[in-house]
Amino acid sequence: MQEPRLLPGSPHDRSPSGPPRTGPHGPPPPGGGPAGARMWPAAVAAVFVVAQLTLVAPGLGLGWDETVYVSQVGRQGPAAFFSAPRARGVTFLAAPVAALTTSTGALRVWLAVLSGVGLFLALRAWRSLLPARVVALAGALLATLWFTLYYGPQVMPNLWVAYGSLAAVGFFLRAARDPGDSRALVGLGLAVGFVALMRPPDAVWLVLPLAAASLLVRAWRRPLLLCVLAAGALAGGAEWLVEAYVRYGGLAARLRRAGEIQGGLGWHVAVDDHVRALGGRTLCRPCDVPWRHPVTALWFLALPLLVAGGVRAAARTPHRTAVNLVAVTGLVLAVPYLFTVDYAAPRFLLPAYALLALPVAVLLVRLVRPRTAWRPALVGLCALALVGHLVVQYTVLGSVTRRVRSDTATHVRIAAELRARGVRPPCVVTGEEAIRLAYRAGCASRQPTGPDASITPAGLARTAARQPVAVLLSHGRPAPAYARDWPAYPLPDLPLRPDFRVLVSPSAGP
Repeated sequence: MQEPRLLPGSPHDRSPSGPPRTGPHGPPPPGGGPAGARMWPAAVAAVFVVAQLTLVAPGLGLGWDETVYVSQVGRQGPAAFFSAPRARGVTFLAAPVAALTTSTGALRVWLAVLSGVGLFLALRAWRSLLPARVVALAGALLATLWFTLYYGPQVMPNLWVAYGSLAAVGFFLRAARDPGDSRALVGLGLAVGFVALMRPPDAVWLVLPLAAASLLVRAWRRPLLLCVLAAGALAGGAEWLVEAYVRYGGLAARLRRAGEIQGGLGWHVAVDDHVRALGGRTLCRPCDVPWRHPVTALWFLALPLLVAGGVRAAARTPHRTAVNLVAVTGLVLAVPYLFTVDYAAPRFLLPAYALLALPVAVLLVRLVRPRTAWRPALVGLCALALVGHLVVQYTVLGSVTRRVRSDTATHVRIAAELRARGVRPPCVVTGEEAIRLAYRAGCASRQPTGPDASITPAGLARTAARQPVAVLLSHGRPAPAYARDWPAYPLPDLPLRPDFRVLVSPSAGP
């Protein structure tokens, strides 16, 4: 029977391009490649950090969601309302810096470095499962997406869920392969727990395919694997579960409230929304915008074919099981965001992309390996496609960061205007864009309506009698009844906020 064609660098590869299994220097190093190749994932992580610090971090202010997370531990202002869908995991990552300084720049540097370390550790979980060049290429494919770079230095949970998911699948495969690998079991529990700490619902979707694999594959039917999966998910989600009973009256009540805030979870085909969001929209809600730049989604449309090609390329190699499981798990993680939520954000699918990058990397390495007359053409074609892909990604990234930096500068001017009008701590800001502007001004943000409702109009009126209260309005909207007699002042307009103005309570001093 013909010997299967293996990936270069495999521990079983006997081809001239792969290292021998044995020799005077012993077996090949872990990771299935030359010793130098083991450093490739570290190099990818280092370049990822440098790219964030040069292309994204400078001048990037806190976003809306970021402000909610940072305000829970930050020193600049009171904590913003923490709604039902959120988990506090990413706040813990930001806490060491946010609790010590109000510098957004310091926070960006901290998270950029931390995200590079996280990428390296997630890739390291695969060092004995796939060749080092495949693992490094998968990391590079993930790290060069515009939204991966954009969210690397931000206080947002999705990239960290991606890291935890990638590590969890790797540790699961190692623990399933070797019942005596206690380190893999510990790593599996920690990785699943980390995902649950960041986003408990995502941990459920991660555990489902891994638990199913443990039950369906005879060699993996070990109660210990299932116990570790369950224990990790429960330990990581414990704080979220306790808070559900303390603040909402139970898990079902919190899930119901979370669904209401997210617009109602159910059957919603959002694939087209995600396609449009790739053009540079950090949140597409509602996503009723035209698809102006189809080139930004070419890679997304090609992804199913590339993943299928990677699975096919690994079908007759020792890596088949690993590639199959990571592909299935990646697809399962994409399901809730593609088919149950009626809006889109590129960051939602980061966990799926992190896992699916591995079969894509398997395919690309396989394509450029054969030493045939077609090899130069295949290498050139792959290189051309990757260069074009990078050009598109960095063009979108530049557009997004320029827009956000402009918004940041406008927020700085608005906060200065609020202070000039007497809105100084202790104070309250309500209305449009209240969360970010309140935190920047050192005020509390309170809303009488909507998902963040934490005070009544009467409560705002009583508060205005003893401390400054600012009401932010745009589009010529009328003032609320309690603020109709307050003086109004124009503010610099924000995108989608024309005629931006503030009503300031008489209690605000000069």
